[in-house]
Amino acid sequence: MPGGDADEDRVRRERIRWHCRRGLLELDLILGRFLAQHLSGMGEAQLGAFEALLGHTDNDLWDLVSGRGEVLADDQRCLLNLIRKA
Repeated sequence: MPGGDADEDRVRRERIRWHCRRGLLELDLILGRFLAQHLSGMGEAQLGAFEALLGHTDNDLWDLVSGRGEVLADDQRCLLNLIRKA
């Protein structure tokens, strides 16, 4: 099907954008800035790592973003550094 991969990628990125809408205003603001700066340039591996981060509860994700929590996966640590700089 022509354009199928592009459509799937677009849908995936929109789903990620939707999952960035969180119950904590702080996360909404930080993740919104991060998306604006980085989502379009993220590759498959980064998208997967970001989706894994978004699987955390709001409070756990806030702890990770604010530096009070730590992830073990290197790819997620790299993304957290980018998120913190956004």
